[in-house]
Amino acid sequence: MPSPIEKLLKFIRLEANRGFDNRAVVGGLDQFAPIWENEARQHNISPELIAKVSGYLHAYPAASISERDRMIRELFQLLDSVGSPSITTAQQQTAPPPVPSTGLTGNQPSQTSSSPVRASSAKTPASVGLQAPLTVLPGIGPKNFQTFKELGLKTLEDLLYYFPRRYVDYSELKPINRIQFGEELSIIATVERVNMYPPPGVPSRGKSRVEIIVGDGSGSLRLTWFNQPYMLNRFSPGDQLMISGRVDMYLGRLVMNHPEVEEIDRDHLHTNRILPIYPLAGKVGQRWLRRLMYQTVTFWAPRVRDPLPASIRQAAGLLTLSEALQQAHFPASQAQLREARARLAFDEIFLLQLGVLKQKQNWQANPARIFSAPQEWMDEQISRLPFPLTNAQTRVIQHVQHDLASGHPMNRLLQGDVGSGKTVVAAMAALMVAREGGQTAFMAPTSILAEQHYVSLMRMLTEPNNQESPPLHPAEIRLLVGDTSDTERTQINQGLNDGTIKLLIGTHALIEGPVSFHNLQLAIIDEQHRFGVGQRSTLRAKGENPHLLVMTATPIPRSLALTLYGDLDISVMDEMPPGRQPIETHVLPPTERERAYRLISHQVEKNYQAFIIYPLIEQGEREESRAAVEEHTRLQKDIFPQYRLALLHGRMRPDDKDRIMKEFRDGKYHILVSTSVIEVGVDVPNATVMLIEGADRFGLAQLHQFRGRVGRGDAKSYCLLIPQSEDAVENERLTAMAETNDGFILAERDLQQRGPGDFLGTRQSGFAQLRMANLTDVHLIEKAREHASALFEQDPTLSNPELQLLNQILSHFWGEGAGDIS
Repeated sequence: MPSPIEKLLKFIRLEANRGFDNRAVVGGLDQFAPIWENEARQHNISPELIAKVSGYLHAYPAASISERDRMIRELFQLLDSVGSPSITTAQQQTAPPPVPSTGLTGNQPSQTSSSPVRASSAKTPASVGLQAPLTVLPGIGPKNFQTFKELGLKTLEDLLYYFPRRYVDYSELKPINRIQFGEELSIIATVERVNMYPPPGVPSRGKSRVEIIVGDGSGSLRLTWFNQPYMLNRFSPGDQLMISGRVDMYLGRLVMNHPEVEEIDRDHLHTNRILPIYPLAGKVGQRWLRRLMYQTVTFWAPRVRDPLPASIRQAAGLLTLSEALQQAHFPASQAQLREARARLAFDEIFLLQLGVLKQKQNWQANPARIFSAPQEWMDEQISRLPFPLTNAQTRVIQHVQHDLASGHPMNRLLQGDVGSGKTVVAAMAALMVAREGGQTAFMAPTSILAEQHYVSLMRMLTEPNNQESPPLHPAEIRLLVGDTSDTERTQINQGLNDGTIKLLIGTHALIEGPVSFHNLQLAIIDEQHRFGVGQRSTLRAKGENPHLLVMTATPIPRSLALTLYGDLDISVMDEMPPGRQPIETHVLPPTERERAYRLISHQVEKNYQAFIIYPLIEQGEREESRAAVEEHTRLQKDIFPQYRLALLHGRMRPDDKDRIMKEFRDGKYHILVSTSVIEVGVDVPNATVMLIEGADRFGLAQLHQFRGRVGRGDAKSYCLLIPQSEDAVENERLTAMAETNDGFILAERDLQQRGPGDFLGTRQSGFAQLRMANLTDVHLIEKAREHASALFEQDPTLSNPELQLLNQILSHFWGEGAGDIS
């Protein structure tokens, strides 16, 4: 019985003798390809050879006669390279075909980072092919492959998921006489004139300008390229172009400077189709890449297995993955493009939800000690506090009570604005644990913040009230920071080991080796995004499945709370204690800076203090923004010579920063000139003015955190925002700050304007790699979470054979240990 290679040689020899009419095999060589692939695998022929041969066979029908001739010759050479008989034909050349082919298989492992919902992860026959390197494609040799690597493309799978960055809809193109200044759009027009200034041959002193006048019957438009003289020879009158760019104005006329221009085939003008535009690099041309993508998508998309069960797909009203991939690249209509993008975005969010829910499931599967404080005792402890609780504080304390009594580790995120009273909740949680002999570790990002919590908790838990004994003795609460003395550290370690210390407050010093607990049952982490994954894990590891309460003063938009922190139970402190006045916020143009200085002087004369924040530490050579170091000197010498000014920035040693903050808090300085290092930190009730220079350079979340540094006392407080220039006075972020003090409203706006980057911190890395999903789309996120939750309820381990592919893709997407609880 002939081997697969011998059988194939017989057919391609016959094909050559027949003049390349694709009739050597009934149905054509492409129809023979799957049969040959199967036989080749059974004979243990290398997957890479199968991939290369299969590529030729699948591409053969679409090739011209001359291309088929060349492809048959290359096939002979390929088979000859593995020791099979070779038939020599004239001029055995190996030039790549003008139309690159696809439809290849291979088992080369992908070297790229994981990307959302790639069916190739399952290692099915089709998916193995998607892992083949791009070099299996005729037309992509080592040189081209390097160019593709610049685009992040190494495998066929990468190519299939390399989505267009935009589309041109030929049915919706504007005529030139309707375009307006400032628009970004695409037009189709014919070249009328091509000019260069100065003309060719005339010395240009290194400066030149190529201008092309194009028209479409409704009007003309000038296209301009500076210092690119080769553009002069690229186009000729009569060429029809697709032109994309931003419409500018020059001497009263509309122009496009350095637009993207592509020569188009005349038949494109009559198809009314939506044309994809891909990101490019090197010498990869748009038309060449589009043809490559078309053949790749046409062959591979129908062969991709869909990881979503049909029941979920139908319930969610989604396209199949194959349809979505095809329509995302080459949409038949705008409606189908929207459906395709919706399916691909759903897949990404669905994987995120499955991942965080799986983390939550794994965490809750652990046992934890039960702490069930009687309600009468809780009411007694709350009544001892020197202030009444808000409804929000009462509600969240009840959440914590339920968690501690559940028998599973609490894993709760407490989010609330600066001053909303989160520390009270932490105090009650620590008290419930201490009542039954457990210990609590409370970790804060800075020494001064840890000290601040220490003072507050000592006041709440150890000071007598109404002649009653306090619940804890002062010796049962200790502070551990970087400058704690060796003698005191020894005492603390002894107290932790024998269990006499019930609550230890500190910085990352808590997670150092010598610190060990006798019975750690609760870990509280303040401003948790300031700590790395490893630091949080190390703290938890000092106990056995301790309960976990993480806190943040950065309001988190609902959409991110459902994804970024989907593995945690979330409590929201959406109410401020009585007596807190809203901070009066104003946006001032730079020309009115003196008004801000007068307000600061007025407040300092009334024995209050002020912050002045700058975006930079020092002035750069090309930097126009004001900087803290230079401004501190100027302000002290020229503006506020009668006051004491301190300087604080990120290049200072940690102990120096802590010293400056403490001295400012204690009233040694009237004004603190600082960079963003005070975003989260010390409570200075006496500070009433926050002046932020270069305010347009900060995000809303940062601006809101800055503003939260004032207004901590009873006096009316002010926040003044000065942008870098007059033009930035109407900046959206600054306007929003003046309109509301609600941190959650500002967080939603910040997410919409700047994306999720500011919220991610050291959280799961997969979030930053989403291609289709928008993390502001609450509707999509809720839909994906609903279906993910229902799936876990039916099959918590995803062991159903129907879910095998989905489970493999989930593991591929999240990787090993990519997630973090807390």
